[in-house]
Parts: sequence; structure tokens; C-alpha cells
Amino acid sequence: MTLKTTRLISLDAMRGFTIAAMIMVNYPGTWDHVYPPLLHAHWNGITMTDFIFPFFLFIVGVSIAFAYSKRLALGKPKGEMYEKIIIRSIKIFAVGVLLNLIPHFDFTEVRIAGVLQRIAVVFLVCAILFLNTDWKKQAYISAAVLVLYWFAMALIPTPGAGKPMLEPGVNLAAYIDSILLPGKMWEGTWDPEGLFSTLPSIVTGIMGMLAGRILLADISPPFRANYLMAIGVPLILIGLLWAQVFPINKHVWTSTFALVTGGTAFTVLGAFYFMVDILGHKKGTSVGIIFGANAITVYVLADILSLVFYGLKIGGNSLDAHFVTGLADIGLPIKLASMLYALLFVAINFIPAYILYKKQIFIKL
Repeated sequence: MTLKTTRLISLDAMRGFTIAAMIMVNYPGTWDHVYPPLLHAHWNGITMTDFIFPFFLFIVGVSIAFAYSKRLALGKPKGEMYEKIIIRSIKIFAVGVLLNLIPHFDFTEVRIAGVLQRIAVVFLVCAILFLNTDWKKQAYISAAVLVLYWFAMALIPTPGAGKPMLEPGVNLAAYIDSILLPGKMWEGTWDPEGLFSTLPSIVTGIMGMLAGRILLADISPPFRANYLMAIGVPLILIGLLWAQVFPINKHVWTSTFALVTGGTAFTVLGAFYFMVDILGHKKGTSVGIIFGANAITVYVLADILSLVFYGLKIGGNSLDAHFVTGLADIGLPIKLASMLYALLFVAINFIPAYILYKKQIFIKL
């Protein structure tokens, strides 16, 4: 299959909108009053918020296909590419750990796992796979990982429980993390970005690479869109059927969660590609493109800015508390006030993103 590289507005915008959504759900006005779709599912199940992180990992996979297909076509030495892949992964991982240390820098309480850390690992593994395997091997590897992960989580007795368990902190992934994962856990005894559950999240990245190959294929654009959606819908259905015996669960990134979210990402990207790049409906995409141009930088900046908006006390209350209380005092429902603050925080983060974009400054970790 001949590959044809091109710049896709839909992909750039989808990356940016995903980061904007990630910031919105991470920084409400108050965690005590949040609309349910803007929260992660407590355990089994799925909400709108649960799609955001897998969408970003999927886009990482698509971006790998675009970036390294071009490098391979130009005959770049693999050794040089390996070096850059490893360095970039280390930088993203290190920034994630640093964010976990801010503001107290208490190394005895440092959390090694995290969102950026998982992105770093997924990028590292997927990029190396892309350079050394074709799409068929990547598909076989994905299927094997999802099935073996299911067998491990569903059939291997959880130590201490005497039987396979899939409960918060009481499951094989949590047990493995308790032995191998250093540092503080997000949930005390377990971590949603732990080691073992990173395996199926790598599959999410591989799905993105497969989608990238379709978008790069030398076929007519409508067929690319059709292929993406034709793959996405069956993946969702398989995931939903499989969920009858292996629940959809983001916290341990079950195989069914990977399929449902990955299939949805295929479908959304296909539809977005059709609407934006084929039909030319580009109105509103500029916001996503600006956020997406420095996606990880904006994510890091949001985490730093939150220290000011949540930590700075004025008159005994933080800035977010003043905002929510003020809107509640004039009669707005407190959940709506909390969401409006989250949208305001997204808008505030858009300002530096816009400045960087206008100055053509693209910070690549």
C-alpha cells in the first residue's frame, strides 16, 4: 500500500479539542458539585469524561504514523530515530513526575505514575513498534494483548483474595502495581495509571497507528473516511458484547474499554475527517488547532496555573471558590457555576496557547 503524507486539519483540531476537554474535566469550580458526565465512572461503566484520555493516546498513535512514515520514506537511519524517540519519552515522563512533585517537592510522597508518564510509555512502545512491524503484525499484537490481559485479569486468582477479583484495589493489576510500582499511589493502594494496565492502553495507541495508515493510504479521501468508520463501529460492538463477561473499566483499562473507546475514536476521526478535510467545513476548528499545536505544553501549563487559581487565597477563599460562590449567590445552580468556571479556566489557558501559535512557537517535549 502506497502512503501519501498530508496535513490534516481534522486531526490537528481533534488533538486540540481533546486537550481542551481534558482541562475542562480536570479543573471544575468545585469537585463537590460536578455534572455526572464530567466525572469518570466510579468503577465499571463509562462516561463522556472516560473517552478523553484514550482519545489522546489514539491521536498519539495517528501522529506516530504520520511522523515516522515520512521519516522512513526519506530513508532516515533508524538508530537516529530510536535516539530521538527515547529522549522524547524520557522528557515527557520526567515532566509528569515533576508535576506530581509541585508544589511541595516532597520526594517521599512522589507519584511515579501519571497521565504524562503513560503517554510517554505508549509513545515509546508504539513508535518502536511502528518502525519494526507492518500493520498486520500491529493488529495481531493488539488482539493478543487484549485477550491475554483478559485472561490474566479474569482467570488468575488475585493474591489475598483466593479468586479472580475486579474490585477497586483488589485485582491483579493493583497487586502487580503494589509490588513493582514505586512511589505514592493516586488512590492510596492502587493507581489508575499503573504499570500493568498500561499494556492495554498501548493497544489504544496502536489503534491510532492503524488509523494513521488509513489516512496516509493512496486511496480516495471518501474511502479513507469510510474505512475509519467501518472499522470503528465493529470495534465498539465487539467491546460491548465482550463487556458482558469483562466489564468496561477505565481504572484498569480493560480490554473492553480499549475496544469501545478506540472504536469510538476511529468513528469520530472518520466523521471529523469527512466533514472538515473532505467537505471543507472548517468553521470553529481554529480553536482546536491552536490548542493542539502545543498540546502537551498547554496541559502542563494548566496544571501549573491551577496552583494559582486553586491555591491563592484572597479574603480566605481561593479564586475558584470566589467565582462559584459569586455565581451561586446570583441564583445560578452550583453545578452550572462549577462548569462555567471550568470553561473559563479553559479560556484562560487558550491565551498562552494563542500567543505561542501566533508567534509560531511549537514546544515539542
